[in-house]
Amino acid sequence: MIAGDQGAILKVDRVSHAFGARQALRGVSLEVGGGEIYTLLGPNGAGKTTLVRTICGRLKPAGGTVRIAGRDPFADPRARAALGLTPQALALYPWLGVAENLQAFGRLAGLKGDTLRTAVTDAMAVTHLTDRARTPVRHLSGGYQRRANIAAAILARPRLLILDEPTVGVDLGAREAVGEVLKALRAEGVAILLVTHDLDQAVTLADRVGFLRDGEKVVEGAPATLIADAFGARMEVEVALRVGPDSAMALRLTGEGLTPGRESGAWTCLAADGYARAAELAARLGDLEVREIRVRRPSLEQLVARMAGERRAA
Repeated sequence: MIAGDQGAILKVDRVSHAFGARQALRGVSLEVGGGEIYTLLGPNGAGKTTLVRTICGRLKPAGGTVRIAGRDPFADPRARAALGLTPQALALYPWLGVAENLQAFGRLAGLKGDTLRTAVTDAMAVTHLTDRARTPVRHLSGGYQRRANIAAAILARPRLLILDEPTVGVDLGAREAVGEVLKALRAEGVAILLVTHDLDQAVTLADRVGFLRDGEKVVEGAPATLIADAFGARMEVEVALRVGPDSAMALRLTGEGLTPGRESGAWTCLAADGYARAAELAARLGDLEVREIRVRRPSLEQLVARMAGERRAA
């Protein structure tokens, strides 16, 4: 990997693009530096896929510029050679072993001889796949398949690695394992652009996050800073029910200012004095099947929900 380069490897400057009458990107700008994980968030249809296609050189933007290590990925093969892409769908040969897959992809990338052997060995070491080198991909767990997908993308030692939903469909242990791989790559100086709906992963890994909505970047920054700016000193109060509420219970919870949370049976609200509000809710909802009431700092999920609400209001 390229270590020690902390400058901007990826620069996207006021990129716009339309498909007919539909404006997919509206002047999007962002930068990702060496040794940084930048997480791109946004609902379906926000423009994330179009942006990734322009960065990979598969689409020429109608306006603005994209540069990878100072070069245009649409026009310059050297820019594309500095890029590794891990797609959401597994891009591996299921009947081949891990090492055989990496050898095949390395040859496609133009690697030969000792250079290829070293690249395969290094990629398996970084992704903790050495002991699975001979295992056919179809026999690997979902988490190990994801690691192998990443290993294939880093064979040519890219300066920028793009990952599209790298943990979709895997369990918590596998998600954490993939996270450790990304941290190791960051430590080696790779610039990482992570496209995901996994908010827990975004908070855990991202140095910065950017949120796209309707083709525009509406917020960007460190997760903790964005949350603090949005919610100040308010706390999140979560009421967890033992059973799902019927319509009457749901109406009552809504009347208390609570909205459904991400987890089944969880309802949340924000309060300036979270502990006082929790005590109040415990007294007012004591006849319901309340399992527990928790108070915590607002989450990135709350911020995303707020931005989605702003979109609906608009």
